[in-house]
Amino acid sequence: MRTVRALVLGLIAAASPALVPAPARADETPVKSKIVAVDLFKNGLVVVKSEVVLGKAGTYVLDDVPQPVHGTFWVESAVPLEAVVKLRDVEVPAGDTPPGDLQEDLAGRLVTIHFKGDKRPPLTGTMMKFKPVKAADGFVHGQPGRFVVLQTRTGRTYIEAAEISSVDAENAGEKVKRSLPRLLLTLGATDKAETKVTVRYLSRGMAWAPSYKLDISDPKMLSLEQHAVVKNELTDLAGADVRLISGFPSVQFSHVRSPLSPRTSLAAFFQELGGGGGRDNDFTANAMSQQGFLNNSVGNFRAGGFDLALGATPTGEGVDLHFQPIGKRTLADGEALALTVAKGQTPYERIVEWLIPDTRNEYGQYAGAQGRGNDRGDEADDTAWDALKFKNPLPFPMTTGPATVTADGTFNGQRTSYWVNAGEETVLRVNKALSVRTRATENEALKKENGDDRVFLWVGPRQYRRSTVEGEVAVGNHRKETIQLVVRRRFSGDLISADGSPKSSLREEGVFSVNKRNELLWTLTLKGGEERKLKYTYTVLVAH
Repeated sequence: MRTVRALVLGLIAAASPALVPAPARADETPVKSKIVAVDLFKNGLVVVKSEVVLGKAGTYVLDDVPQPVHGTFWVESAVPLEAVVKLRDVEVPAGDTPPGDLQEDLAGRLVTIHFKGDKRPPLTGTMMKFKPVKAADGFVHGQPGRFVVLQTRTGRTYIEAAEISSVDAENAGEKVKRSLPRLLLTLGATDKAETKVTVRYLSRGMAWAPSYKLDISDPKMLSLEQHAVVKNELTDLAGADVRLISGFPSVQFSHVRSPLSPRTSLAAFFQELGGGGGRDNDFTANAMSQQGFLNNSVGNFRAGGFDLALGATPTGEGVDLHFQPIGKRTLADGEALALTVAKGQTPYERIVEWLIPDTRNEYGQYAGAQGRGNDRGDEADDTAWDALKFKNPLPFPMTTGPATVTADGTFNGQRTSYWVNAGEETVLRVNKALSVRTRATENEALKKENGDDRVFLWVGPRQYRRSTVEGEVAVGNHRKETIQLVVRRRFSGDLISADGSPKSSLREEGVFSVNKRNELLWTLTLKGGEERKLKYTYTVLVAH
């Protein structure tokens, strides 16, 4: 059986005339589609799969018209099929829709208009009906006009809408007409009694937010739970299969609505396509506030230094997107769902981590506490932190999200946990280690016994001096317990010597600097009340 996939984004020419509302035709059959599955990204994008069963050849009308992302709307059918979006004049219960344009709602009705103040008597007449006219943007807008026009016994009367106090309408009826979009599917010739049609597209309006709970009540085993909150602002779901997507949401045109959307004009489409900031542009940045949570930075300490195992549990095939099923769900528009996705246990280590940032810029000059060289965020914070070192115990990756640490029912702290593959080792900060005192100092050694030892040289158009820097890190454990302390000292230049045989590693940021970017790593065991001092020396080229 041949499956025809029809990309409906090219139907701009067919869709444009439909912007003027038209009445339903007798040979059109109303049908209902159902959303059977949704796959949710964290940034507000959702992959929708809906199905509808059609009968014999003909035209079928669906009232649920999608608002797809550009380039993602596909119709799948075993029988040739065409699709078009039109605006149709539809009668809806007056109580189910807010009041619109008086001229449109009461067209053809006998009305009595009461005016503000007492100077003008009420006026009775028939509300005139006008043919819809396109506005400059290509749409038929339903906003009230400046004037309301009545046909009276003396002729046509134009009334300033702002002067109207109230309107009495005789035989107004229980319904009003509204111009609503409809999706028309025209099925080709077939000898089958039924044809199932599947519609797939990306849209906006659903998202999921992950979070983690780490319990360290056991001194050796860590219990981890992944939670999720699903928010639905798309449409009502009834028994739809829901999957949560983890990974990088590579949707280049996520900010561009398809021209198939009934409320997207060509002008708006081309503006969004060109990055001109159309309506709802940059949706992925606004659906949730911080891009670090929407996408996935890799590793909680991803800039090197920590001696973490690179091994992980092999999982998945193909692209690096993980789809986590959470079963069939019924969720109305505006509702939210909170649930536990998975649980696991793993051995862990409690450590105290002290990262001392590089304080020099790319020219070797001192950047001070505000500059912090190339370090940003937590990596620019010269503070010791309690941290947990463990492997991801879940059978799938831990996606980026907030992680809360508890022990014996007591809150310990909350930080961001970044992407961690299944079985991969990571380090998660918990809280500042205020009872572990730290101090880092550096001084430039200007002279030796035989005089000034500084060397001046040219690197490209700049002159530099080679200086020798002597540094010291001092730590003191003010706790009763023994701690495992990891000291990470970053610096720019060439290492000469260091106490305690630290591990030295190059940082990739050095490719943009005249000096190498390095990190020294000491792993120390400090008993309660113990203090330790470590000295190191290096040379650095400083722009003169």
